[in-house]
Amino acid sequence: MYKGQKIAAVVPAYNESRLIGKTITTMPDFVDFIVVINDCSTDDTSERARAVGDPRVVVIDHEKNTGVGGSIMDGHERALLLGADINVVMAGDAQMDPAYLPALLDPICDDGYEFTKANRFFSRTSFADMPAVRMLGSVALSFATKVASGYWNLFDPQNGYTAVSRSALLRLNVAAVARGYEFENDLLIWLNIANARAKDVPIPASYGEEVSTMRIHRVAPRIASLLFRGFWRRMLLKHVLASFSAVALLFFTGLFLILFGAGWGIWVLAETLGPPVATTGSVLLCVGPLLTGIHMLISALTLDIQSTPD
Repeated sequence: MYKGQKIAAVVPAYNESRLIGKTITTMPDFVDFIVVINDCSTDDTSERARAVGDPRVVVIDHEKNTGVGGSIMDGHERALLLGADINVVMAGDAQMDPAYLPALLDPICDDGYEFTKANRFFSRTSFADMPAVRMLGSVALSFATKVASGYWNLFDPQNGYTAVSRSALLRLNVAAVARGYEFENDLLIWLNIANARAKDVPIPASYGEEVSTMRIHRVAPRIASLLFRGFWRRMLLKHVLASFSAVALLFFTGLFLILFGAGWGIWVLAETLGPPVATTGSVLLCVGPLLTGIHMLISALTLDIQSTPD
């Protein structure tokens, strides 16, 4: 246990026979359960995990590959059944340094947070050796995730080194969370809808022998689509159905005014091409709603930032 809380390490593993043993043997003593999810591996990942002989290990064998998100969510559900109070995700490739586990757990145990996440980019040298394209992609993805999830205080959304409390998991619609590489982004959206307090924790990246199977050109469109749908889901479930907050009122009214002003402007432009000249009233009927709508959207954004569960 850690500070009176039962801790479970959720370990998603796909073809990790070389490193799964290292992942388990380096797990701190205060971890009560180690839930290894063998996601239909073609190697002997399960056998290697069991061969360690650690009594804390529970192995789940998937008969069908569910993706990293599916593995993690299945691990969370099993950990809840085992009685864990806090679940920490530790990848089966030994990439996540267990020495930083207390840094993830302390905000939950001591400060009432329900979700913590590693952030590799707190240091000013974090981007030093990163290619410019990847750096810009990371910044763009982080900003898009902020907008969609409503967690304006978080960065580095693809970092899977996370800790989540039992109370937050019990409020989630587990079946609805995405199962692929976009899992981390979708989880943040659902956590915000559940109003779970979240915090970034500075933890440096650790790259070793692991081999990534992610293909950016395939993953990026899926993440973009998920964030677009997730934004509208959050607006509907959290700001309309749950409370119909000022965020929703300003956002949807502002959006309507912008669409009306833009539509009216296009119509006026089409009607006045040639000798007819647009009247002052026609121009004002276009510009007025546009400016008012933009102002309302900025106000909605400000209120959304202020309502971040932090």
